[in-house]
Amino acid sequence: MTAKREIEAVTARIRERSRAGREAYLARLDEAAEKGPHRTVLSCGNLAHGFAACGPHDKAALSGDTVPNLGIITAYNDMLSAHQPYGPYPDIIKEAAHEIGGVAQVAGGVPAMCDGVTQGQPGMELSLFSRDVIALAAAVGLSHNMFDAAVYLGICDKIVPGLMVAALSFGHLPAVFIPAGPMTSGLPNDEKAKVRQLFAEGKVGREALLEAESKSYHGPGTCTFYGTANSNQMLMEIMGLHMPGASFVNPNTPLRDALTKEAAKRALAITALGNEFTPVGRMIDERSIVNGVVGLNATGGSTNHTIHLIAIAAAAGIKLTWADIAEISANVPLLARVYPNGLADVNHFQAAGGIGFLVRELLDAGLLHEDVQTVWGPGLRAYAVEARLGEDGTVTRTPAPEKSGDEKVLAPFAKAFQPTGGIRVLKGNLGQAIIKTSAVKVEHRVVEAPAIVFAAQEDLQAAFKAGKLDRDFIAVIRYQGPKANGMPELHKLTPLLGVLQDRGYHVALVTDGRMSGASGKVPAAIHVTPEALDGGVIGKVHDGDMVRLDAEAGTLEVLVAEEELSARTVEEVDLSHRHFGLGRELFAGFRQLAGRADAGAAVF
Repeated sequence: MTAKREIEAVTARIRERSRAGREAYLARLDEAAEKGPHRTVLSCGNLAHGFAACGPHDKAALSGDTVPNLGIITAYNDMLSAHQPYGPYPDIIKEAAHEIGGVAQVAGGVPAMCDGVTQGQPGMELSLFSRDVIALAAAVGLSHNMFDAAVYLGICDKIVPGLMVAALSFGHLPAVFIPAGPMTSGLPNDEKAKVRQLFAEGKVGREALLEAESKSYHGPGTCTFYGTANSNQMLMEIMGLHMPGASFVNPNTPLRDALTKEAAKRALAITALGNEFTPVGRMIDERSIVNGVVGLNATGGSTNHTIHLIAIAAAAGIKLTWADIAEISANVPLLARVYPNGLADVNHFQAAGGIGFLVRELLDAGLLHEDVQTVWGPGLRAYAVEARLGEDGTVTRTPAPEKSGDEKVLAPFAKAFQPTGGIRVLKGNLGQAIIKTSAVKVEHRVVEAPAIVFAAQEDLQAAFKAGKLDRDFIAVIRYQGPKANGMPELHKLTPLLGVLQDRGYHVALVTDGRMSGASGKVPAAIHVTPEALDGGVIGKVHDGDMVRLDAEAGTLEVLVAEEELSARTVEEVDLSHRHFGLGRELFAGFRQLAGRADAGAAVF
């Protein structure tokens, strides 16, 4: 069966599996949409509160139902480099709305935490849960029932998935996502990684490390490596939720502002008051979800989306599984080499042809569903373009370049870097896990070594500093799942394990936690399910047990006789010290409600 037919077969299975849930979802959506512009159901007192702070023009417009009102959900704060550029966006959006006779209001703000700040810190244990908080906060903003469409201002790790869950929960409304773009290139990511490893080895001091980090993360915009934030932007564009060509235009540029204005006007054009009504809940279907998974694999995107895409799909009544993601990965070649999968950053990717080139190559190969609806209109082919600034200050578009500007960064389909996307599901007596191999050299993809068991990443860091890890081993870090402590990323361990691998040792990581979207050269079996706190076998592993991680065969095994393993009990660990401080005590209910990683790890 050709790759195209495999993608079609996966899509058909998802459609059939989701039929009942999708039909129920669409019925609810249609019921909400049939009520028309929702200000008609508000009493005079309700409506007066809704526009009390508006100017006279907007008050007059909102008192009737003939002028569309655009709700703005913003994740702005000025601590996050990626979200700081959103500060002036509401004014830009309101101006654009007025230009075409509409109105725009900030419906609400949502929290946005920076995983770069919280890596290795207690706050990271709130990171995954923040996705669901964001969805809830956006729902509160939209629940005022004042809006004909919504635009969503969000970029980073959990923010976009949370906003997507909210947008699909209000699926009767059109939704346009507006990015802010990546920061300009600074210190190359591979040079930053080298300094991190030198610091881990004690060969440079904190001053040198901070200097390198500051030169890498140096201005407004997303971090330039291809982690979860930039994977988010690719997903929003390939799923048709951005303006074509919008994802990777730098902040605070005339083109960026023009794209923002265009997005606001487009959102108002596709409301039920016009002729192109495009409710996002109908627009996003199983084909759109599959396109997102294809894009994720073709670009070597973040493993976090093996969780987030499942949660996003579920919000639209669609059942996506790890098996679907793995099967798509097996049939989609890797076309991009962006750090940590290569030396380039997202600005180099954009310069080489960007998403427009990628979409065109994948469409021509038959690996994307072209017959989808997007916020731009019918058909994904409209996204095989580059966005440019016209002489009049508006956006113009040209076809994506026929040839890549740099085939070491962005390859044509015929010269793919590898035949698969690199996201695999591992199965064995330890349960199921996810591994990303696109940045792992072939010689490191199979590791069989004694386990060293840790209850926290700090314990591994201490063992490394004490010189106790100069040997072959597989680090088993457990009680890091959603129910245990919110499933934090363990990216702080990457430099340490990288040092040991460079010294010639065979090392790997097995955990029921997560790794960063920037996970790289060390093999890591992550999201192990069931987690230890759910009685998973990962909780039965002892120091010295032989563990085999085989990313080629897709297996994850502790090499202990079945009778002995069955007789063991899961080791109990006191986690109370991880449930208090920096707000963690407020999330006890989330930990109790959290689902399995392979079901999206959601509290809904």
